[in-house]
Amino acid sequence: MGQPAEKPRRATYADLEAVPPNKVAELVRGTLHVFPRPAPKHAWASSRLGVKLGGPFDLGDGGPGGWTILVEPELHFPDPEMPGEIDALVPDLAGWRRERMPELPETAYFTLAPDWICEVLSPSTAAFDRAEKMPICAREGVLHAWLVDPIQRTLEAFSLVPGRGWAPVATHRDVARVRVEPFDAIELDLSLLWAK
Repeated sequence: MGQPAEKPRRATYADLEAVPPNKVAELVRGTLHVFPRPAPKHAWASSRLGVKLGGPFDLGDGGPGGWTILVEPELHFPDPEMPGEIDALVPDLAGWRRERMPELPETAYFTLAPDWICEVLSPSTAAFDRAEKMPICAREGVLHAWLVDPIQRTLEAFSLVPGRGWAPVATHRDVARVRVEPFDAIELDLSLLWAK
């Protein structure tokens, strides 16, 4: 009989802070996940979507306003498996209704869960975004999630069903012009998200 296997050391926020700035790092249930910076098609889709939603919803330019929409905010949520530790996520885009977050925090991160998150999928992050980040966002009460795939040219929309998790709302494809909650006050031309 050999010695029992040693449990792997849980990563901490200090490990996340030590990641080089040319990488994206996230901490989930004590595991550090490090990814390359987004590829051009990913960055294009994320940037374009931020612009299209930011004007009418964040600035109120041609839309209802009432939101704060941010690119790659760092979210800190308590790790339920390890008191005192956190899950640190960085969605591609996130939005908070101003009635819930009237002012930005003084910290470099957010502890208030957003009302909406969007992940732009890439081959290196798609499984992690779906299997790891989405359940944490549901646990924390994020009400809406979008998964945008610039290779498949799709936008998948989900709504949170309390106590049950994510329910798919719709999958939109290619060059459709769509209205998608929670930003259904405007029509979104998906063709603008896909790099040529």
